[in-house]
Amino acid sequence: METPREKLARRLALGVPALLLGGALIGEHVFDLYPCEMCWWQRWPHLAAIALALVGAFAPYRRFWIAMAAGGILTSGLIGGFHAGVEYGWWEGITGCATFTPDLSGSLDSLNAAPTTRCDQAAWTLAGISLAGFNFLISCVSALTIFALLLGGKAKAA
Repeated sequence: METPREKLARRLALGVPALLLGGALIGEHVFDLYPCEMCWWQRWPHLAAIALALVGAFAPYRRFWIAMAAGGILTSGLIGGFHAGVEYGWWEGITGCATFTPDLSGSLDSLNAAPTTRCDQAAWTLAGISLAGFNFLISCVSALTIFALLLGGKAKAA
C-alpha cells in the first residue's frame, strides 16, 4: 500500500518535470525563446523522469521507479547548473555550443536568416536568474524533496 509520503513523491516526480518541460515549450513556441544545445540536454532527463514516474504509478517496486525519476530530475538540474554557470561566465562551456532554428522551406536564405541561440547567453532572466538557473534550483530542490519523502516513508514503515 502506498503511503501519503510515497504518493506525494510520485506526484512530484511526475508533475515537476512535466511543468518544467511545459514551461520550456511555451517559452520556445509562444515567446520565441529558442533552446540552445545545453537547453536540449536539460530536457532529455525530464522526459525520462516523466516516463519513469509513469512506470512507478503502475509497476511493482514503485519506490525504485520514483527514485529513478528523481535521479532524472536531479540530472536535469545539475546540467542546468552547469549551463547557468556558462551563462554567468563562471566557467567555459562546450566549444561551439549553439543551435539554430531553420525555416523548413529549404531555401539557403531561410537557413542564413535563422536565429542562432548561443549557450553562453541567457535568453531570459528574472531577478538575475536565467531559465537554466531556475531549472537548477527547481529541479534540485524537487529531486532532494522526493528522495527525502521516499526515505522518510521507508523509515516510518520499518
